[in-house]
Amino acid sequence: MKILSIEQVRQADQYTIEHEPIRSIDLMERAAGQVFEWLMPRLKADNKVMVFCGTGNNGGDGLVVAQRLYEKGFEPKVYMVGNLDKMSLDCEVNYQRATDVIARSGALRSDAAIHQICSEADFPELEPNSIIIDALFGSGLNRAVTGVAGELIEYLNRQQAIRVSIDIASGLFADTPSPAGAIFKPDYTLTFQQPKLAFLMPENDPYVGQLEILDIQLHPNFLLEVETNNFLVDKEMIQPIIHHRPKYSHKGTYGHALLVAGSEGKTGAAILGAKSCLRTGVGLLSVKLPQSAWTPLQAALPEAMIHVDDKLDAFNAIGIGPGLGKSDEAQRTVRCLIQEAKVPLVMDADALNILAENKTWLSFLPAKTILTPHPKEFERLYGKTSTSFERLALQREMAMKYGIIIVLKGANTAVAMPNGAVFFNSTGNPGMATAGSGDVLTGMILSLLAQRYTPEEAAVLGVYLHGLAGDFAAKAHSLEAMIASDITESIGKAYTSLR
Repeated sequence: MKILSIEQVRQADQYTIEHEPIRSIDLMERAAGQVFEWLMPRLKADNKVMVFCGTGNNGGDGLVVAQRLYEKGFEPKVYMVGNLDKMSLDCEVNYQRATDVIARSGALRSDAAIHQICSEADFPELEPNSIIIDALFGSGLNRAVTGVAGELIEYLNRQQAIRVSIDIASGLFADTPSPAGAIFKPDYTLTFQQPKLAFLMPENDPYVGQLEILDIQLHPNFLLEVETNNFLVDKEMIQPIIHHRPKYSHKGTYGHALLVAGSEGKTGAAILGAKSCLRTGVGLLSVKLPQSAWTPLQAALPEAMIHVDDKLDAFNAIGIGPGLGKSDEAQRTVRCLIQEAKVPLVMDADALNILAENKTWLSFLPAKTILTPHPKEFERLYGKTSTSFERLALQREMAMKYGIIIVLKGANTAVAMPNGAVFFNSTGNPGMATAGSGDVLTGMILSLLAQRYTPEEAAVLGVYLHGLAGDFAAKAHSLEAMIASDITESIGKAYTSLR
């Protein structure tokens, strides 16, 4: 799924208006109608809906929702913020429509009118079970929210209520870091058609809540042809990637992987990586690890073989790093693989820490080598950044500079490609923040590389499957109780759900 800039979103709207064709006011009606359809099944009889609208098109969306609620017998309270003489054209039309609908409903009480908020004295008291609809400022915001609007947002953030933002939380910038100012904190963000880049930045988590992407039927030709270098990976993108297994295939069909891992006290990392590699479908797996760990590995995983020499010509892919340590021997091994590997390479954990201490080696990494750092490992490799937007730019720059694939782990793990494209993952959960989870991912990506997926496919598919398996593990064990091996045991469920 493409992630569009705000300028591209405007272009998509305009293209749809011109080529569907449809009037802009009717496109607003369609978009807000999707918000209403999402809201209706979740409303209870005792919910008090309060709609806060600005004077732009986001406010127009809120006014449409209020109209629809009145037409269904609800009596939402509607509040306007800003200069009503400067409403956008579509907002002004829906302001009048909402006023007419309220009048026709027969609601004669003073609190049924549309109220204007001019100062803190106008802030309403919220009743129990209130639902706040945020339609103050949309994605076109270009300044910090201060003054009365800012005070209102801070006031609403303090209330015990369910908070819902239309398209984007008021005060949040879509394409760049948000300036110092008030930002609405929704429990739900109901965005239109495509995700926004800001939703995928860790520091914006309090301003997104649960993200729902609503299809408002923007013109498919525009969405097909528009160019972007940011993507959100979803099931529809993943399913065509997965290889079909021919009836007459054999273990050689699915490749031979080498995992270089483990050190004294860290045999578990090697076992986790090896087992996940096998569970992801590799035909053969050899593991190079200290002799003291041979027996534990064979006892835990009889399907794996021990690699006892330095020959590499038998392998289709090589993974290195989990539990490796940073001994002189480990450093020599990393350097040797960088110099001699003729097959796809994935590097994690201590292999990355060794690289960080020998940055000149970065220039010699084989093309499309996959690095899988967590944020601290990324920082050690490439330097500090002050925001996630800066870190994303640096990640993209380094992937292009060195011709490699950088998998920056975390919520919405970002996979940066040598051509500058970045793929954000949509699976996974906080329960995966547990020891060994990264070792499992390394084994999964290694397995896919050995099965002759391209490095780009292996990185994106591996991350998606890893997160999806984590989601199944969380359902079985809870976020708090799941451990890394639960992710491995759920890989089969992840595959099955995609078939």
